[in-house]
Amino acid sequence: MKSVRDCFAKVKKNCFKFIKSQETSANKFKNKERMLKSYLIPLCFWISKKINRKKPLIIGVAGGQGTGKTTITSILSLILRTYFKLNVFKVSIDDFYKTRNERRILSLTEHPLLITRGVPGTHDHKIISNFFKKVKKKNFKNIKLPKFDKSIDDRCKKKLWYKLNFRPDVVILEGWCVGAKAQNNTKLKKPINFLEKVKDRNLIWRKYVNTQLKTNYKKLFNHLDEIVYLKSSSFKLLQEWRIKQEKKLRLNSKKKNNLKIMSKGDVINFMQTYQRITQNMFKDAPKYASIIFKLDSKHQINSAIYKKK
Repeated sequence: MKSVRDCFAKVKKNCFKFIKSQETSANKFKNKERMLKSYLIPLCFWISKKINRKKPLIIGVAGGQGTGKTTITSILSLILRTYFKLNVFKVSIDDFYKTRNERRILSLTEHPLLITRGVPGTHDHKIISNFFKKVKKKNFKNIKLPKFDKSIDDRCKKKLWYKLNFRPDVVILEGWCVGAKAQNNTKLKKPINFLEKVKDRNLIWRKYVNTQLKTNYKKLFNHLDEIVYLKSSSFKLLQEWRIKQEKKLRLNSKKKNNLKIMSKGDVINFMQTYQRITQNMFKDAPKYASIIFKLDSKHQINSAIYKKK
């Protein structure tokens, strides 16, 4: 406990400053000190004990849309750098989405729903896998990785891409479907929402996404050393949180033109593409995740479960 207090004293200023930068007038973070002392700092101590200086520790942070993955991974990175003096690289699986044009081609050759970013099959899994392989090599070379701009639904220009000049001690890959497992094909038959029922009558889209999980994404997620899962209580709650996220994106992007900011109805329709895998992860992810953070309806972490290996 003394170590946690010592760490908190050294990181609280920077952590609170970051948290404040993420707040809006309508959405303030509550119980910041408790979140740091009870959950995020102890997780950082857990991570520090698993560090192997010969190769980076690769951690997946998963959770449904709006669970706070980006905020939590940013705070973890800050603590690991400030207190533990570790070189940390965090990236979202969203940054590896195929370009809008690549998804357009995919929608013409496979299924129209694949124009919509999100599900397995709409990421460039080869770039992620190659990154994991390169970062583990003894002779590390500079790496550039894509960055995705959701407000334009496409990749940023290359001059804005991530640049890694040093091999990290810790790599954090965060994303809603990180670590997701494929379902048995028989479970795909019954549609779970209006989108599946109307726009995927022949199960082509569902089977394509599931096959991606069975093959390319299974290989990709095998690179992860540990998985942290942020578990919400329901899909409806995730929808509410995702709508708040979109409002925040709109506030932060007022000066840009040609934005692809979604309305409440757009978000609900958009999230139907995520629903099957998200609900499946509610059941499965706690079985294979290293750590489960349970979230309450107020967006607060209210318990942590560390699984023994």
